[in-house]
Amino acid sequence: MTNTNPLLQHGELPLFDQIKPEHVKPAIDILLKEASAALETVTDAHFPADWHAIAKTLDVCTERLSASWGAVSHLNSVADTPELRAAYNDALPEVTEFWTRLGADEKLYAKYKQVDAQGLDAAQKQALKNALRNFVLGGAELQGDAKIRYAAIQERMAELSQKFSENALDATDKFELYVGIEELEGVPDDVKTTARAAAEKDGKDGYKLSLKMPCYLPVMQFAKSSSLRQQLYKAYVTRASDQCDPAFSSLDNSALIQEILQLRQEESHLLGFQNFAEVSVATKMADSPTKVIAFLRDLAQRARPFAEKDLEDMRQFADANLGLQNPQAWDWPYIGEKLKEARYSFSEQEVKQYFTAPKVLQGLFKIIETLFEVNISPDHAPVWNPAVAFYRIERKGQLVGQFYLDPPARAGKRGGAWMDDVRARWLRPDNGELQTPVAHLVCNFADGVDGKPPLLTHDDVITLFHEFGHGLHHMLTQVNERDVSGISGVEWDAVELPSQFMENFCWEWSVLKHMTSHVQTGSALPRDLFDKMVAAKNFQSGLQTLRQIEFGLLDMLLHSEHDPKEDFMPVLYKVRAELAVIQAPSFNRMAHTFSHIFAGGYAAGYYSYKWAEVLSADAYAAFEETVLPDGSPNLDTGRRYREAILEAGGSRPALESFIAFRGREPSLNALLRHQGMSHS
Repeated sequence: MTNTNPLLQHGELPLFDQIKPEHVKPAIDILLKEASAALETVTDAHFPADWHAIAKTLDVCTERLSASWGAVSHLNSVADTPELRAAYNDALPEVTEFWTRLGADEKLYAKYKQVDAQGLDAAQKQALKNALRNFVLGGAELQGDAKIRYAAIQERMAELSQKFSENALDATDKFELYVGIEELEGVPDDVKTTARAAAEKDGKDGYKLSLKMPCYLPVMQFAKSSSLRQQLYKAYVTRASDQCDPAFSSLDNSALIQEILQLRQEESHLLGFQNFAEVSVATKMADSPTKVIAFLRDLAQRARPFAEKDLEDMRQFADANLGLQNPQAWDWPYIGEKLKEARYSFSEQEVKQYFTAPKVLQGLFKIIETLFEVNISPDHAPVWNPAVAFYRIERKGQLVGQFYLDPPARAGKRGGAWMDDVRARWLRPDNGELQTPVAHLVCNFADGVDGKPPLLTHDDVITLFHEFGHGLHHMLTQVNERDVSGISGVEWDAVELPSQFMENFCWEWSVLKHMTSHVQTGSALPRDLFDKMVAAKNFQSGLQTLRQIEFGLLDMLLHSEHDPKEDFMPVLYKVRAELAVIQAPSFNRMAHTFSHIFAGGYAAGYYSYKWAEVLSADAYAAFEETVLPDGSPNLDTGRRYREAILEAGGSRPALESFIAFRGREPSLNALLRHQGMSHS
C-alpha cells in the first residue's frame, strides 16, 4: 500500500493526477500514526528542549501529514465528487482531532517554554513567540473536562464549516434555469454561447443559466428583462437558506450558522475571553474588537455621503432613461451598468474583448518579472484538470518558487478565487536542504468559447492580480523558518496587503498596454478607452465601500455583541438599517453563503480586507511618489517593497515591516484618495 499510495509518495510535488478517494483513509491513517508517534517522542521527559531537535522529529512528520491532507482538501475544493467528498469527510474528524491535540498538548507546550531562545535567529525567535501564544489559544492551559470539551468543539466546528461549504456549493450547482433567446435580450454574446452549449449538453432546447459568477453577473448587469433578473437574484440571495426553493431545503445553513456561533462563544469562554471577536483579534494587528468596530463605523461615515450621491444618480437616471420609477434590488446592477455606459460611454462588454487570458498572463508576468527581478517560465507537474498550468519563478537561474494556476469555473469547483500554499520555504532540519515554496492560484473565470481564448472582464484581471499578490508574498520570501516564511505567521489583517497592492497595477497605462489584445483584431486597448475606464474607476466606490463595511460589521457584531442563543437574522437587519443606503429585500439571506466567516478562516476578521486596503493604498503611494518620467514604476522602490514586505514574510510583526518600507505608520489618506472619497 505504501509503495503505491500517491498520498504517501513524498517526492517534490503532490501526484494530483493519481490521487483517488480510496487512497485517502489508508494514507491519512498512516501519517496520523507517524505524527502521533513523533509527538510522543518529543514530549518524552528525556527529549531535549531544543528548537532544532523538535523540528527534526516533530515538524518533519507533521509537514508530511499537512502536505497530504492539503492535497486532499485542495481536490475537495476544485474537483469535488460524491466519492471524494465522502472520503474527505470520513478523515476530517481524525485530522482535526490530531491538530487540536497537538495545539493543546501541555507537555509539548512545557517543552517549548524551556527552549533557550538565545541560540535562535530572529525568525526562529518570532516563530517560538507565535508558538507559545498559539498554545494558549489552542487550549494548552486548559485542564480536565474543559480540555476535553475544547477538543470536541474543534471537531464539531470542522464538521459544521465543511457542511456549510458543501451546502453553499450544492445550492449553487443544483440551480438551473432554461430560457428562450427572447428573454436574453441585452446579454453578451459569449455568455449566450456558453448558455446555449450548456443546454445542448443536457439535451435541452434554449439556454441554460446558472448561479455561477461568469453567468449570473452578466445577466444581472445586461439582461433587459427585469423578471429574469428577479428570478436569478432571488435564487442567488436565498441559496442555502430557509427562503430557498423547497426542493433544496435540505441545504439550509440556518441551523449550522446558529451552532457555529454558539460553539465559538463557548470556546472563547473556555479560553478566558468574553467573546470570539476577542479570540480572533488576539493574533491580529488590531488591538480590540471595539477598535475594529470604531474603524469600520468611522470609514462608513466618510463613505456614506458618496454612497448616497451614487444612489441618487442611479435613481434619477433610471427614472429619466429607463422608465424605472421604483427600482428593486435586482434592478440596481442593471441601472448601474447602463449609467456607467451613458456617463463614460463604454461598457464592460467592450473592454472585455481586449483582455484575452493568454495576453493578460503575459502582461502580469512582465510586471512581476520587471518589478521583482525574477523570471517566470512554464514548468511540469501532475495536475487535477487539463485547464491547470504549472510555472516556476527563478532569480539569476536559482529556483525561488513554483505555482499552479487554475483559472476556469466548472462544476464541482467552489466559487470565488483564492491562493493556498502547497508547501512553504523551509531549510529542512532532516536533510539540511532548502525547500522552495509552492502555491495554488485558483480563480473562477469564464472559459473560452468557439475555439477562442477566454475573455476576462477588467474585474477578473484585478482578481488575478490580487491572487498573484498573495502568491508572491508566499513565494518570494527569503525566510528559512517554515512557520514564519511567506504568508505563515503574518497577522490575518495584514495578509491582504500584498494582494490588494498588486491590484493597483491594473489601473496603470504603462502596465495595461502590454496585456491587451482584441479577441478579433489583435489590436491593443485604445488609450481613450483606458482613460474612460480610469474616469469610471471610482464609479460607485461609496456604495461598494459601504457594502464591504456591512459585511465586516455584521461579522464583528455576530462574534462580539450578539447572543448566539438568539436568532442571528436581526443582527443582519440592524446592520443594514445602520449602513445600507440600498435596502435589501427581507428575503435576502446573504449570511447563509458568507463562507468567508463560516467556512473560511475570516471569522471576526472580515474587516481585514478594509484594514489591508489602508495598508496597501499607503504602500502603493510610495510607488506613485517615485514613478519614473515615462510612467513606469521605480525599480528601487520595487526592491525596497520586496525586501521589507514580501521577503520578510511573517518573521516580524507586520507593522514593523510596513514601517521598514514607508518609514512611518500607515495613514487612511491614500485609501480615501485612491477611491475618490477625499474632499481634497
